[in-house]
Amino acid sequence: MGNITLSLPEDVHDIVKAHKEIRWSEIARRAISEYAKKLELLDKIASKSKLTEKDVEEIDKVLKRAIAKRHGI
Repeated sequence: MGNITLSLPEDVHDIVKAHKEIRWSEIARRAISEYAKKLELLDKIASKSKLTEKDVEEIDKVLKRAIAKRHGI
């Protein structure tokens, strides 16, 4: 198993230090694992996509405009 060193903001570090009863490495391991699995799924979906990068950019613009309009921005 590989190792990772994390840097935390001081306020978060203080909270972590105050709760030594919690296995923080296990929480981090699970969070990273879940995120990695989501990325793997997205990669599989994207690899089968026939959209070009230009198509994606156009969809992005349309969605952002619609969201801005809906929220009065």
